[in-house]
Amino acid sequence: MKFLFDVFPVILFFLTYKWGENHSEIAQQLATQFLSNFVSGGSPSAEQSPILLATAVTIVASIAQISFLLLKKKKVDAMLWISFFIIAAFGSATIYFHSETFIKWKPTVIYICYATSFLIGQFIFKKNLLKAAMGSQISMPDTIWAKLSLMWVLYFVVMALVNLYVAFNFPTSTWVSYKLYSIATLPAFIVLQSIFLSKYIEEPT
Repeated sequence: MKFLFDVFPVILFFLTYKWGENHSEIAQQLATQFLSNFVSGGSPSAEQSPILLATAVTIVASIAQISFLLLKKKKVDAMLWISFFIIAAFGSATIYFHSETFIKWKPTVIYICYATSFLIGQFIFKKNLLKAAMGSQISMPDTIWAKLSLMWVLYFVVMALVNLYVAFNFPTSTWVSYKLYSIATLPAFIVLQSIFLSKYIEEPT
């Protein structure tokens, strides 16, 4: 459920874009009605409207996520805060400049921020973020925690580079589909690393 909650804005982004792509005239009317005041140079074109609507919906969904957790007095994960601010910044730029370039960069920037956070935590502050989050549930040697952290850094870097490749070498529609389907790489990666780590996990004493 937490995974679905975290990817909720991505799912809405995909659904909104695909709907707008198939209903370009209505999408343009909605974009003009709700976003014209935020778009430089006037009303968005029919071609631009699907990505602008999808971006706006994603920003609203991200705000709703944070608001829901705060109202429930639940902790907002640092990564969720990072995602929120990046979505707000790059999404706003996409809408204002009516250019999909900014929102296409957004996943890469998020992945790089995650990778950087892991590296800074491990090598500067000498704190393994994964161990801090899961150490109470899993007991492993520190060397394995370090390897696990670097595996995540590698995953984030690869995903950041692949996103750029797809974003700027394929049509926007293809990138939007990739953005949704790439979510499946996360549980797949977790399963693979679990197999790798199974021999290292120590039973809690």
